[in-house]
Formats: sequence, structure tokens, C-alpha cells
Amino acid sequence: MKTRVLDSWPILEWIKERQPATDIVENLLAGAESGAARLLMSAINVGEVYYFVRKYHGETLAKSWRESSGTLPITIEVPTATEIWDAALLKGQYPIAYADAFAAALAQKYRCPLLTGDPDFRSVPDLELDWIGPAIAR
Repeated sequence: MKTRVLDSWPILEWIKERQPATDIVENLLAGAESGAARLLMSAINVGEVYYFVRKYHGETLAKSWRESSGTLPITIEVPTATEIWDAALLKGQYPIAYADAFAAALAQKYRCPLLTGDPDFRSVPDLELDWIGPAIAR
């Protein structure tokens, strides 16, 4: 069973029904539902999705996310004090958003890939990415 951490980026793309993220996230959710995959997400990133959806798409869609997020086959992890320090250290070392640091720290904790399309994560060495965003020139 392959474990992956989800950043807020693929979830937001899925909510907005943007390809290829929509199909990829749907397949991962189906795999997690059947027990073939394990999906994790930091509670910080779950909240990040909520505030973003509410701010840019309205209360109705945000409420829908809030209600459905707990029913998806994704384990939502609330960070411990140690994990908060780990995320803060990543934020202090690399040019990533604070919420992104929680996704990165969770992926490092489980030594698994982070599913994202956010190019900021490319600045974090030793972070395995399952890249589903647009191609980026190196």
C-alpha cells in the first residue's frame, strides 16, 4: 500500500474540477477507499482549503468542503507540538508558505511522497514529490 500526503493544491484543483488533478485525486481517493492506498493530510492544510474556498468561491462551497472533508478516505492528522516545530523549521529554512511547511513535514515524517503542483515545494531538498502540476522548466 502506497502512502501519500496531500497538499492543499491538489484538493483545490479537484474542487475546481481542473485536469489532470481531478482524475488523479479521484483515482487516489478510490484507491484509498479500497485499501490500496493510504492518504494523509495535515489538519492545517484542511483548514487552508476551507479558508481559500470560502474567500474565493463562497460560503456554500466552503461549508460543503468542511462537511465532506471528514468523510473522505483521507486521514487528517492534527500536528503535535514536535510537528509544529518541524514545520516551523522548514518554513525558516525554505521559501514555502507556513501551511505548506506542515504538508512537507508530514511527508517527511512518513517518508512518503507529497502530492502537489505547487512549485514552492521544489525548494525543499529531500522531499519526494508526486508532481501533478504544470511542467516547470528547470
